[in-house]
Amino acid sequence: MSAAVAPTPDQRAVIWHDAECAAYRADLPLWRDLAARAGGPVLDVGAGTGRVSLYLATAGHTVSAVDMSAPLIDALRRRAAEIELAVEAAVADVRNLVLERRFKLVIAPMQLLQLIPTPSERLRVLENVRRSLLPGGRAALAIVEGSPEPEEGEMPLPDVREVDGWVYSSQPVSVGLDGDKMVVRRLRQLVSPEGELTDELDEVRLALLTAIDLEAAAADCGFRTVARHRIPATDDHIGSTVVELEAT
Repeated sequence: MSAAVAPTPDQRAVIWHDAECAAYRADLPLWRDLAARAGGPVLDVGAGTGRVSLYLATAGHTVSAVDMSAPLIDALRRRAAEIELAVEAAVADVRNLVLERRFKLVIAPMQLLQLIPTPSERLRVLENVRRSLLPGGRAALAIVEGSPEPEEGEMPLPDVREVDGWVYSSQPVSVGLDGDKMVVRRLRQLVSPEGELTDELDEVRLALLTAIDLEAAAADCGFRTVARHRIPATDDHIGSTVVELEAT
């Protein structure tokens, strides 16, 4: 029997993203409610493979999506086409975001802002979001406040996916601090159809940020704070705060 064809790096990027993020649903009711109240087009920044974008489009909202990863945006486009949803999707870095269209609501789920490494770059993101809004439009940005430190033995179970006989397992192994960053580490293991195992340690670095910090920076960019929304923790995901802002 010939060896199974290994997935390409782009294919692996999409499957790892789906394994680690796609099943998360605790925040979806909030995005649905904010989109309904906005009553106009929505921009999803850091959209990934479309977890939130496709959910909102299925509910009847006009949605555009951007992400800096081309493989993830390609997957979003394919999935939208498969279910005949008109989601505009583009590869873009939110630090250099220039869009012709304007929106009633811009959302940034899954701690996108904390993936931006420096305060000056986060200000650029906020300014770009502000310019992307229609008059009176709102932005809603999710962050993790503080630095959760799970006790030993309390890490969630691994996220597992099987695609074409290849098994993908992503196990959270630690959350810690490194200077002004929260560092989340996962052990990614890939098992081929023949049983060959490869693994790698994936690391995500999140800037430490509080709602107060975000609101102060947003005020400098022409926003006023409307509300804070709390998304409770689940068995597999820590809780988060969504700061809702209005363009003044």
